[in-house]
Amino acid sequence: MSSISLPFAGNRHAQAVILAIVTLDAIGISLVMPIVPSLLREVGHSGELGWHFGAFLSLYALMQFLCTPVLDALSDRFGRRPVLLISVLGAAIDALFMAFAPSLWLLFVGRAIAGMTGASMAVASAAIADLTPEHQRARWFGRMGACFGLGFIAGPALGGVLGDHGVRLPFIAAAVLNGLTFLVGLLVLRESRPPALASQPFDRGVLHPLAPLRWAASFPALLPVLGVFLVLVLVGEVAGTTWVLYGEDRYAWNASMVGISLAVFGLLQALVQGFVAGPLVERWGERTAIAVGTIADGTGYALIAFASHGWMVLALLPFLCLGGICAPALQSTLSARVGEAQQGRLQGVLASIASLASVFGPLLISPLYFAFRARFPGIVWLAGAVLYLLCLPVLLRRTR
Repeated sequence: MSSISLPFAGNRHAQAVILAIVTLDAIGISLVMPIVPSLLREVGHSGELGWHFGAFLSLYALMQFLCTPVLDALSDRFGRRPVLLISVLGAAIDALFMAFAPSLWLLFVGRAIAGMTGASMAVASAAIADLTPEHQRARWFGRMGACFGLGFIAGPALGGVLGDHGVRLPFIAAAVLNGLTFLVGLLVLRESRPPALASQPFDRGVLHPLAPLRWAASFPALLPVLGVFLVLVLVGEVAGTTWVLYGEDRYAWNASMVGISLAVFGLLQALVQGFVAGPLVERWGERTAIAVGTIADGTGYALIAFASHGWMVLALLPFLCLGGICAPALQSTLSARVGEAQQGRLQGVLASIASLASVFGPLLISPLYFAFRARFPGIVWLAGAVLYLLCLPVLLRRTR
């Protein structure tokens, strides 16, 4: 189907199609989360699972970190539609590798492909911006985030149920779902990029993934807070890296229970981010919100480290979700310290820091977890709690 330029404002049909693609994409991504360790155990050597699991998670983040700037620039030059379709197709290919690959190295090849093409959210955001008047963009970005969150709630629950019937079944389902998403985009999605963007000169500097961090170095006053932000995001990787492993090892959770726990966490997180974080930051102020969020996360991590039953972990999820108010409050604080013309670059810096945390976090956390797994599997959660509390004085001093 040929691309057709859309009017700038008010094309709700095109916006709805993009939201549907984002939802399906999120389900396809999160569908496999409860079962990845089991697949790596089946294909690789269980004694090396710590390194394999950490490297598997980090590889995706590394390839995404390196390639997302390229895909973003290509979407400006050649259009959102082809790049978005490539991103969805890459996820489908990765799922096929996971579903049928007989060896570990083929799983890593599939994961690398997914990371190289994994810019669907960034390109979808650009498409929404193309189609929406400026005064309505915040609303539509919020809807897109909600759709992505809904996908991350439904995906793990469905993946957990399927995983109990076969370790490869969730990946087959993810491949089918991503294939369906690709077909929807191919048949229904139309081009949204303004034609004027195609004629703009191409800036090769935007392709360098470390460019935002080089820019941040020119603001020495921001560096301590950005350093603490990096530590906080790294500690946040504890949950993403070890949740499935910890549930299986300590509480004998099956895939269904892991999926349900992830779905509950996703639901609570969406509620806090959507309805609680903003009002609390406005009511308490950014500094107090940062303190409350950091203490809530640290407390939740410490209690999970010693929780002896699975229901206790589920009961502690509100602490982790309340901790989610720290990041937007800290982001707002940093935003107030740079000029209006530098807001985009600041967001690029924060995104780069988060990406680097996703690269190095699993490589550090997964081997540490497996090293202490037999003696005290809660060690990574306790270490995270200590780091949260050590960051608190620095944050309070630097956000006055």
